[in-house]
Amino acid sequence: MFEDLNTAQLIAITVLPLLFAITLHEAAHGWVAMKLGDNTAKMLGRITLNPVPHIDPVGTIAVPLILVLLSSLLGNFMIFGWAKPVPITWRHLRNPRRDIALVALAGPMANLLMAIFWFAVLKITFGPTTGFTATSFILMSAALGIYFNLLLMILNLLPILPLDGGRVLNSLLPYKLSRKYSELEPYGLFILLALMAVGLLPYLLAPAPWLYNLFIQFV
Repeated sequence: MFEDLNTAQLIAITVLPLLFAITLHEAAHGWVAMKLGDNTAKMLGRITLNPVPHIDPVGTIAVPLILVLLSSLLGNFMIFGWAKPVPITWRHLRNPRRDIALVALAGPMANLLMAIFWFAVLKITFGPTTGFTATSFILMSAALGIYFNLLLMILNLLPILPLDGGRVLNSLLPYKLSRKYSELEPYGLFILLALMAVGLLPYLLAPAPWLYNLFIQFV
């Protein structure tokens, strides 16, 4: 679907799905935290669908742009990115052990809802698709929106701190074990890089393309 696009076209179809996915993910964390007693994200202006406050120079701009350029050169489309994490003051939550899990789950669930939204866009869009038309732009953006949101959801559900799945697991562990598990948080990125280096990360993320194909079957 994307192999025949030039660099400018790849960037065009990537911008909206990427910004919507990371913006909604982070805003959902902040909104649920606010409902559960912590107003930190609200005070910092992070409970918003305006992507600007959520933009991370590296994760939202540099990495996606590099991947798009590589995709254009290699002919194998790749895209990923992230936003600035929404700050949460955990001690302000009314029931920290429970609420940490609820705040963490809000991000992946927001991505699932966004994938369903893009599926609906894909379902109702019709028109000429020969060449880079408005219709093909919407269809490719929607397909990319489904895939990227599912990928972001599955990645964040991995039980590795500081990912959302790690926070959920940590909230379920007995207190002493939870304290020990929390000590691994500074090494979370290195754990992910190690999983990538040994070739295990694609297997852990395999549910994302499976779910994507399931969505596409119903278009």
